[in-house]
Amino acid sequence: MKTTRFLIFGYLIFTSLIGFAQPKETVENWKGKRVLLIGAHPDDDHQSHGTLAMLNKNGNEIYILTMSTGNVGTKDPKLGKDDLAKIRRIEQLDAMKQIGLSEDRYINLGYDDGRLEFANKEEAIGKLVYYIRKLKPDVLMAFDPGYNYQVWHKSDHRAAAYLAADAVRAAEWPLMYEGHIIQDKLEAHVIPEFLFYGGNVSDKNTIVDITDFVEQRVNAGSKYVSQWTSGWNNYLGHDIDKYPATEKEKLFNNIRKRIKVIDGKSVERFRYHQGAPDSMGHAPRD
Repeated sequence: MKTTRFLIFGYLIFTSLIGFAQPKETVENWKGKRVLLIGAHPDDDHQSHGTLAMLNKNGNEIYILTMSTGNVGTKDPKLGKDDLAKIRRIEQLDAMKQIGLSEDRYINLGYDDGRLEFANKEEAIGKLVYYIRKLKPDVLMAFDPGYNYQVWHKSDHRAAAYLAADAVRAAEWPLMYEGHIIQDKLEAHVIPEFLFYGGNVSDKNTIVDITDFVEQRVNAGSKYVSQWTSGWNNYLGHDIDKYPATEKEKLFNNIRKRIKVIDGKSVERFRYHQGAPDSMGHAPRD
């Protein structure tokens, strides 16, 4: 009986370690990888800006795919959906420039803000599968779908988490969305590594030191004027200096406050997963 209990205990520890496997190389030492970040809105990449800036500087190839245009999130009655979509595109591209990424690294699928859960799921997954097969990323960054239980996200974030997970799995199989392979001359693609953001703190198993990239993160975040300032209620343009005198300092301070500091180092935290997408949300089953 003792032996049996020992074996069960050992197995549980072993499977837990598999589920929370660490990168063989620390993220700070990654070089030559192709990274695809999938988000729901223009600004969902902000909590990874330090890591993205570091990865870009270290010679990795970064792409940001945003599923919606962000065309709803405002309380300013003067702005319509088309106005806001154009504003959000400019803001995201300006933020990307601050971390060293150019417009050719940006993809937007054009869905309406707040409506991802009601989009045609097969179509949305097909679009994601297309870009996964086209770009062939080594690493996917996405909202955490949850570890051993679902993580609550607001509507679009929740949808983006599960659509990305489903697309990763579908991209592996050549008989799924086979038109990409037959007509577009693409190939099935397996993504081996994942960095999930936005999940439970207790599930995060990887800490990335962004101390040298804090200013890039702050400067990138400062571009989201329509979302993170009084521009939310009364949009006065992209230039923060056109807003009340205290706005700029308040914006920069708020961005700095969001950055986690551990042992004197500024960090971003993720849940790292390696292996089949079927196990990204749970430890191996008994």
